[in-house]
Amino acid sequence: MGKHTHMRTLQVQDISLSFGERELLKDVGFTLSEKSRAALAGANGSGKSTLLKAIAGVIKPDSMTISITKDARVSYLPQSDIVLPESTVYEAAEEGFSRFDTILSEMKVLEEKSSEGGDDALRAAERLAECHDTLIYSGYYDRKARIESILFGLGFRKEDLGRSARTFSGGYQMRIALARILVEDPDFLLLDEPTNYLDIEALVWLEEYLKAFDGGLMVVSHDQGFLDDMVTEVYELFNAKLTRYAGNYTQYVERREEEIKELEKRAKRQQEEIEKTEEFIERFRYKATKSRQVQSRIKALEKIELVEIPPHLKKLSFTFPPSPHSGNDVLKVEHLSKAYGDNRIYSDISFLVRKGERLAITGRNGAGKSTLLRMLAGVDTDYDGSIIDGAGVKKAYFAQDTENTLTPTLTVLEEAEGNADTKDIPGVRNLLGAFLFTDDDVFKKVAVLSGGEKSRLALLKILLHPSNLLLLDEPTNHLDINAKEMLEKAIASYGGTVVFVSHDRHFIKNLATRILYLSDEGPEFFDGDYDYFEWKIEEKEARFKIERRTEKKEEKKDPQSHEQLKQKRNRMKALERESEKLMAELDSLSREKENLEEEIAKPENYSDGKKISSLIARKDELEARIAETEERWMAVSEEIENGKNS
Repeated sequence: MGKHTHMRTLQVQDISLSFGERELLKDVGFTLSEKSRAALAGANGSGKSTLLKAIAGVIKPDSMTISITKDARVSYLPQSDIVLPESTVYEAAEEGFSRFDTILSEMKVLEEKSSEGGDDALRAAERLAECHDTLIYSGYYDRKARIESILFGLGFRKEDLGRSARTFSGGYQMRIALARILVEDPDFLLLDEPTNYLDIEALVWLEEYLKAFDGGLMVVSHDQGFLDDMVTEVYELFNAKLTRYAGNYTQYVERREEEIKELEKRAKRQQEEIEKTEEFIERFRYKATKSRQVQSRIKALEKIELVEIPPHLKKLSFTFPPSPHSGNDVLKVEHLSKAYGDNRIYSDISFLVRKGERLAITGRNGAGKSTLLRMLAGVDTDYDGSIIDGAGVKKAYFAQDTENTLTPTLTVLEEAEGNADTKDIPGVRNLLGAFLFTDDDVFKKVAVLSGGEKSRLALLKILLHPSNLLLLDEPTNHLDINAKEMLEKAIASYGGTVVFVSHDRHFIKNLATRILYLSDEGPEFFDGDYDYFEWKIEEKEARFKIERRTEKKEEKKDPQSHEQLKQKRNRMKALERESEKLMAELDSLSREKENLEEEIAKPENYSDGKKISSLIARKDELEARIAETEERWMAVSEEIENGKNS
């Protein structure tokens, strides 16, 4: 039996909120049910966080009517300003069970009463049995397994659970806060940027968790892949009004693009009208005979409501300065090993980055992604092995702390122009707009910028610098979806080579020609087949999957088995595609090896020692690649066999 048979709802009406002259929310309303999967979209500063805070009761709006099904609970994850208790990680997450404090206090009193004898004792014993049932039913006595499962899914290790929560970095403190509200198991989840500080493994886990979550969800996120997989409706906040669009984020953008084309036509017509009217006013302003018409036109001008395009949907564009020429082998990494004291991060990695390649480095936090990029950039030279730059390589490196390279006394505009080619300077204002510095923002001093703004400015500076090898560490971290898309398009048409660290799956999927995945099991390369890579990660994270709430288990049987079959079919297809691809690769590598062997056997080449040694070196490299590809093909074939037999 479920704990509730009717659909739970959270209905919000007439929220209005102004800050001084500025109206952030005007008569905003919507309804969430326990089936809702909603995204809240809008430009930076449009009031998304404010709206969530108002619903969660963190701030008091000027007016609001809110009605929620009796006993339904709402949990809210803020974007920042997390305050954790002075306790261990485990205890901080366990606070999600504090909803049972009242029933536990009641049980203490009942235990005393039930031992006193008489009718009261009998009633107390009956009530005590009810309370025990409630706790059993709600999973209270199994809370340790649930809490650990959530914390492990979000990337904590066994040894972290007893550490003080406040000793962790800001990103991990956000994860503890997220764990706490997932442990609360509410009926409605309001999440403000939950994906910002998650690595790819925790992201995959959270997505799986939320798909199984049986309450309503409203989420603000700049991760388009996450939104597309998760949501079925988008609420757009623009000019203090809220509009609902059915579908996922990409469908919302497509629908809005149609509407915006119409708006742009209207804006153009409106502009023509305004110009005509202004011309009339100018011409006849001092003619007494026309004064009535002039006045009425001035009034008409004042009344015109200008057509506006939502800033988070404006099409942005950016192109890189032309790349200087480089050789075909851009970076050669041989037998690379790195340790911090006793902590060995990698041992004996070798790989080659070729011209035009876009290598994505991803994996769990702490696996050494940023460290590897620092070594490739030449910033960190404390390692064993060698990293050799190819001929003519000019690097541009964006680190997560690159903001330290900015000059606090300069304005945003001066800082950006200082790095631009003189011919690019006229376009710098537009580019700053694309990187979310609009209007007077460009005259702010660097010193007053937020961390996110400094990061965006540092990224723009690096992109304006002519180079042929971009090394980018989490370049999309502080960008909104629109700015990310602009960066993605610019990198796709960039003439040079790119190595980037990212956990943004949409970004990796659309850009990477190869993926280097770093995890506890060591480094692993995936050649371009993103579906196979994603499947491998999902398999890895499956061990932290959580049973849905007790009362929903009986509903699970049928749809779940259907869902599992569908997933299995998709997996098998991805594996079969991978197998075919690897076979084709083996064929072409074997042909290449045969050709080389013929070359080596030619008498004229034998007398040329230099040539013969380079041909033999190439053959050795090919044989290593053949062995590696064969090994992968065998592993994939084995998985296909196991899948067919299970």
